[in-house]
Amino acid sequence: MKGLDTNVLVRYITQDDPLQSAVANDVIERLTQNQERFVIQPVVLCELVWVLESAYKYAKTEIVLVLNQLLRTVQFEITEKDIVWQAFGDFQSGKADFSDYLIGRANERAGADVTLTFDKSLRDSHKFQVLQ
Repeated sequence: MKGLDTNVLVRYITQDDPLQSAVANDVIERLTQNQERFVIQPVVLCELVWVLESAYKYAKTEIVLVLNQLLRTVQFEITEKDIVWQAFGDFQSGKADFSDYLIGRANERAGADVTLTFDKSLRDSHKFQVLQ
């Protein structure tokens, strides 16, 4: 099993750098054919969303499609996948960032009844308490 860093996923998804994208494609496809799996940490998904939004100007609908595909790909072993799925559902229907929802779900698992924040985009989520 191999771990994947954000920059490898970015190259694989965006195909923006001919050299690095070719290397990412080759490694992922070759190891997948050999039945290898790849570990993806939740923080990598947070970074990926941020990079796709800020640097590549992906719309939320495009990011939802990317995350959905990553979560459903058998070769990608996403740690804490149940929390990531929950955060993904929150992100799909909410107004805040994916990372915020992931933080809220992780805090909930750790025993928090709410997560305190100043982020007004989380006002509609019962998992957060927006401070004034």
